Amino acid sequence: MRIRLDVSYDGTDFNGWATQPGLRTVQGTFEDALATALRLPRVRVVCAGRTDAGVHARGQVLHTDMPPDALDALVGRSRDAPLAAFVRRVNGILPPDVRVRSATEAEPGFDARFSAIWRRYTYRVADRPDGVDPLLRHLVLAWPHVLDVDALNLASTPLLGLQDFASFCRRREGATTVRTLLELAWSRTPNGLVEARVVADAFCHTMVRSLVGCLLEVGEGRQPPEWPAEMLAGRTRVSSLRVVRPHGLTLEEVRYPEGDELLAQAERARNARSPIP
Repeated sequence: MRIRLDVSYDGTDFNGWATQPGLRTVQGTFEDALATALRLPRVRVVCAGRTDAGVHARGQVLHTDMPPDALDALVGRSRDAPLAAFVRRVNGILPPDVRVRSATEAEPGFDARFSAIWRRYTYRVADRPDGVDPLLRHLVLAWPHVLDVDALNLASTPLLGLQDFASFCRRREGATTVRTLLELAWSRTPNGLVEARVVADAFCHTMVRSLVGCLLEVGEGRQPPEWPAEMLAGRTRVSSLRVVRPHGLTLEEVRYPEGDELLAQAERARNARSPIP
């Protein structure tokens, strides 16, 4: 049976999502905990979106496949239903910077990665004279200059839509940099933080942090509002492009379709994206 897991983690002390020999990663931590809880030699999990080292998640989604009898064996003397007992057991094994928020039996055709319609991230910046609240220092980027939110939004609008984001992505062999950016909007919160809400069908490596780094230069007045669009049109990553630090970034939500569209979306997503002429 396939189980959907909705999870959260503080990425501060992780070397990113993907398992790496000898390093503490989110995937490795989850797989070890699940294998222990289910008394299986190995459990594999698939995530909605791989996060870089230091990036956090409040709304990450995973799936894992397991034999039904492994789940039933968890109930024991517990009065909880099998999935509730499973969540309680796994969270008792996981370290405190990782949590399973819920576990449900996945609908037919569900794939945490390929069935997703979009992912939503938030990047948080403090441009206040007093810097970052010490209690938020692992979640918010301290910025030394006051930011113009109107200028940030003006510069962000031309980046929306189906685009080749090669200028803002670290290339990987055989991977496309074509993405559909659905939303890139900036606002100032009541407590004075500047937040970027970023939604896309998918993201390539360092895309959000590169976009934010480029736009912050507009927000502080060092570059004109047209500059990010010019960078995008160049389709070439330049070494001078700023990639902001990962700790300001949080994966907030992943959205999925319902019913038969789960499998249809997964099949569409598996097809290679065509390059933009």
